[in-house]
Formats: sequence, C-alpha cells, structure tokens
Amino acid sequence: MATKKTQYVLIPAAGLVASDQNPKQMQFFQAMHQAASFTNKIHSLSTEISAPPIKVLDSIGDNKAKLVEAAPEDLAALRASHPSVRILPVIYFERAVMRYRVSTGARVSAGGAKAKAAAKLGKAAIRITITSSKDGKPVANALVVAFTDFANRVGAQGTTNAKGQVGLALGGSSKTIERLYVYPAFGYWPGLQSKLTLKTGSKISVQAIDLAYVDCVRHFYPGNDLTFGQGVTVGVIDSGVATNHPGLIVQGGQNTVPGEKPADYGDNGTEGHGTHVAGIIASRGTPPHGIRGIAPGATLRSYRVFPQGGNQASNYAIAKAIDVGIADKCDLLNMSLGGGAPDTLTEEALTAAHDAGVVVFAATGNDDRNPVSFPAANSMCQAVSAMGRKGTFPHGTEPGGSVAAPYGKDKKNFIASFSNIGPETDLTGPGVGVISTVPAGFGVMSGTSMATPAQTGAAARLLATQKNILQMSRDQNRAAAMISAIAASCKLLGFGAIYEGKGMISP
Repeated sequence: MATKKTQYVLIPAAGLVASDQNPKQMQFFQAMHQAASFTNKIHSLSTEISAPPIKVLDSIGDNKAKLVEAAPEDLAALRASHPSVRILPVIYFERAVMRYRVSTGARVSAGGAKAKAAAKLGKAAIRITITSSKDGKPVANALVVAFTDFANRVGAQGTTNAKGQVGLALGGSSKTIERLYVYPAFGYWPGLQSKLTLKTGSKISVQAIDLAYVDCVRHFYPGNDLTFGQGVTVGVIDSGVATNHPGLIVQGGQNTVPGEKPADYGDNGTEGHGTHVAGIIASRGTPPHGIRGIAPGATLRSYRVFPQGGNQASNYAIAKAIDVGIADKCDLLNMSLGGGAPDTLTEEALTAAHDAGVVVFAATGNDDRNPVSFPAANSMCQAVSAMGRKGTFPHGTEPGGSVAAPYGKDKKNFIASFSNIGPETDLTGPGVGVISTVPAGFGVMSGTSMATPAQTGAAARLLATQKNILQMSRDQNRAAAMISAIAASCKLLGFGAIYEGKGMISP
C-alpha cells in the first residue's frame, strides 16, 4: 500500500542559503533546483540510496529552500544521506483583518434539527434585506452575521443576493440578536446593531462611504503631498494588489504561491485585503473621488502569498516573497498576516531580511487581547497593535464595537478591543474603521491588518527624509539605523508598553 505523501520544505543547516564551504550541500540544493522530480533515487555525492520519489514542487533559488512532496520513508533516506539538510513542515497563516464570524460547529443558535435542515435546503427561517441608508437600494454581496450568543460566537451568517436579501437559519421566524454585523463588499461602512429582534421582512440599512470623511488614519496622518515617501520601496506581502485600481500604482511584484503564475500578483479575489492594505500605504487618489495614502510617493510592489480564492498563505510562499522582496531592493515589507505556529523557515527569512537591510512590519493579531501572534512576535519584525479614536467613524457602524479600555492620555484614543498585545509589541497604529482601496472601489476595514500598513506608510514617509540611511550598504547596520530612526520619531499615547510599545510613528 502506497504511503501518503506530504509537503515539506528543505533548507540548509544554517540559514536559507547553502554554503559554498559545504560542497556536498551546495550541489544537493543546486541539483534539487534543476530537477522537477527525482524519479528513482535520492542522489548524494558519494552514494545512491534507493527510495520512493521525492518530487520538487518549487524552489526559492538555485541554492535556497525547496518545497518538496515526500513520504516518511523518503525523509528517513534523506536524513541519512544529507544530515546537513533541515526538513521543515509547511505552516499556514491568515490575514489579520477583523471580521467576526460564527464559530465552526455552532452555526445555529437554537431550533436544532429544524434550523439545520432549513439551512441545508437553503430555506432559512428568517430572511432579511440589507439596504443603503442613502437611497434605499439593496446592497448585494454583504456578509451578514447574527449572534444570539456573541461571547461563544453562536448564531448564523450568510451573504446577500442581488436583491440585498439573506437567509439566516436561526431556528424560528423571530429571534433576539445580541449583535448583528453587516460587512458590505465595498462602498459602505460595515454596520453593527445590538440587542434587536430579527424577523422575516426586517430591513437593515448601512451608510455609504464619503471619501472626504476623516477616518482614524487621516486624523493621525493628515497631508496630501504626493511626494511623501518618495525614494522608499515598500513591498506588500498579502493577497495581491489590484493593478487596475485608479488610485494605485503597482510597480511590480511576484506571485509566490506554488503552482500559480509568478506574474499574477494582482488581487486574489477574496475581500480585497491586499488592495486595502496597499491603499493605506500609498494610494494616490484625491477626495471626494479617491483617498490619499500616508506615503503616496513610495514605490509600491505586490507579493501575493495567498492562493487564488484562498484564505491561507504558507510559510514557504511567505519566505519566497521575502526573498524576492530583498532581491527587488525593498526597504520595507508589510505583512498583515499571522496566526500560524512559530516556524524555523519564516524565522530564517525574517533574519535574512534584517541582514539585507530590510525592515519588516507585521500585525500583532486580532484575538481579543491574546498574546502577540507569530510572525509579529519574532524580534526581527516591528509588531504593530491596533488603536482607534472616537469620532472617526459614524454612529451605528461596526468600528463602534471595538471601543475599549485602556484609553490614552487623550481619552478619545483607545486600543481596539480585538487587538493582541504583549511585551513583543513595538508600535501601535490607527486600525479601527479605515477607508481604503478595494478592487471594486473603496471599502472600510478594521484590524491590526490596517494598523500595520499605517505604520509601514508612516515609516516610509519618515525614511524618505533620511537619505543618509537609505544610501547605506544593504546590511543589518542599515536595518538597525532605520529602526532607530523610527523609534526616535515615535510618540507615546499613554496606553502602556504592552499595548503600544514605543508608541506611534510621527514623521
């Protein structure tokens, strides 16, 4: 019986690059790079060990990490013939945008088998309509999440059709809802209503976005100079950036998802997360017809690590994106992702970036005050928590549900209730109710995913004025100088170190 094969990553014993001082290791990685698969044998320089095939799925570079498919017996043979090669698991990460959803296995709040059967048949017990508060027109493709027990994430959810209608299998024709969230695809503020009764025929309205509205990002980083950030290259490691958005100029990039086209680094078709992140950094629009990013003059590059239509990025795709970003001479890399287990491959890639004079910003995560997630928890990252400000989002919208202590010296400022915190936190950034670009136009999102590019953009704006640092040799001294300049510019907001680290960048 054939043994099931699994994907692994192979890297040298030290770092991501095979050393020329170890000829056997070097030749092994070069041979792996050239081969599509080993059809009969695993080759070493001195011996040949009979073993089932090891298929090479992808290679970061000639003498760098490889993604392979192997069975357990393959790995035993490989360890015996090449003990200086590390065999690592494939780990997956998710985007750090804040969207509440019903927990898996708890999709029906009450009604048991009846409600489950209704959901299976597509005949939800309660059908409601989502409309625009401006003109009453239906809002299609909005995710609607109704919680009967918010603490335990119990309830039902669904997406509106072309008529703005959605069916919610809540186990009855009328139900008391603790919290009702509405997340429109674009064009509207996400909505939040608490303690309401839903019944078939209910209409819930959402507010249209006014692009001239001063959200939290524009409050803390005003100014519309298109030269802000000029001379700094920023790579967005994410779900891709829409290359046809009128407010964005994407200078290049790469799709590092194995099996997909490298040139397809545009948006991957899931929520527009990477496009939203990119707009916070470098959108070049002008209100009321567009929005302006914090560093619109920065050179923007897109590295897509999430597969087409997918929500999980592998450590291999991320490590390859970091490697490509280094080769493309990025100064800053933004990673609004996390949640995977700490892993050696990502750690080595982050160290390689630091050693190449590149500073990486990563999101602390959105797990309601849980510890800082990986990779942000790694000391080679600038870990960014999310804060918000009262008055920078309309009443009755979803950002209002994130207001929580602690408050800053200015009592309008708060650390978002969803933000992860801990001693690894380096910075905090505005990440509650952020207006930015999405593939279909403009949308509002919250999360440490949004706070992170706010600090990446602020760093780009700051470093654009530090030509002496940008001109340094691309090594760890350059990265250290950039981080020192960032730290010197920071202003503490009064939340405390585990919430804000050094504070917020003030370029």
